[in-house]
Amino acid sequence: MRASRLVSILLLLQTRDRMTAQELADTLEVSVRTVYRDMESLSSAGVPLYGESGHDGGYRLLGGFRTRLTGLTEDEAGSLFLTGLPTAAADLGLGAVVTAVQLKLMAALPAELRYRAGRFAERFHLDAPAWYRDGDPAPYLNAVADAVWNNRTVRMRYLRWAEPHEVTRTVEPYGLVLKAGAWYLVAGGAEQLRTYRISRILDIHVLGERFDRPEGFDLAEHWRTYLEFFESRRHRGEAVVRLSPNALSRLPHVWDAAMAAAAQRTATPPDAEGWSRVTIPVESVEHALPELLKLGAEAEVLAPPALRDHLTRTLDALTCLYRAAP
Repeated sequence: MRASRLVSILLLLQTRDRMTAQELADTLEVSVRTVYRDMESLSSAGVPLYGESGHDGGYRLLGGFRTRLTGLTEDEAGSLFLTGLPTAAADLGLGAVVTAVQLKLMAALPAELRYRAGRFAERFHLDAPAWYRDGDPAPYLNAVADAVWNNRTVRMRYLRWAEPHEVTRTVEPYGLVLKAGAWYLVAGGAEQLRTYRISRILDIHVLGERFDRPEGFDLAEHWRTYLEFFESRRHRGEAVVRLSPNALSRLPHVWDAAMAAAAQRTATPPDAEGWSRVTIPVESVEHALPELLKLGAEAEVLAPPALRDHLTRTLDALTCLYRAAP
């Protein structure tokens, strides 16, 4: 552990030119006292370190010293694809490994390329979760990731939407997908490939038996096909809605992409009041209701009657609630 930290200090100073003891301590998640001891050890080993005191002081390497200890370990090489996803790396327990990978990659670059890479890192950042929500809690993510990596079969208790809600499944975990801040497991079972939301796993046990991944299985291609299938079966019905001009312009910001695109595509020319009639796909009456309420009095449901009645009853209940004396 200490040897790895000493290498990290050398790589940090090599890529950032000058750093204070406090900056090193914060980056390496150790105390300043530990940094001082490490600096003494490096100096004793012949590393040309120079320390300057004062507000603009810090440690730096003299004489263009460059370490060649930039080879990647097996774990570091395996985590290369996560170098642009610090949150995902941390979720998988690979935060420190990915940090080491980035340091080694930066240290191996010539000065000009290192400068350009640093500029990109300063100017672009990926934040996967959607607005106004945190990522899913996933207490069993590390166990699932370990099973995926080592081709281990798992037995898990899972909470699903359909009845019976709680099921026990023995599956072969093929891969993990991070979608809008939520982790999903793609796994093979007795029947077919299935997708499980990691946050809905109630308990998991990694079994001793190994499995062979299907030859040629492409996780990215499978996920793309799964999303297409999911979208096609999610919207099982249609609704006809009359929208004001303002509501029609707001749709891309309040509805999902499929509903907004369908509305824009089917919109009729404005009537005498400037309103347009659109046909949208809906998952069910219950799911459509909150989407329509987002538009308030700027949307009128024309069909199906069940959705119009459900909306009317909801609005009547809201009216009674707000007219009641406090």
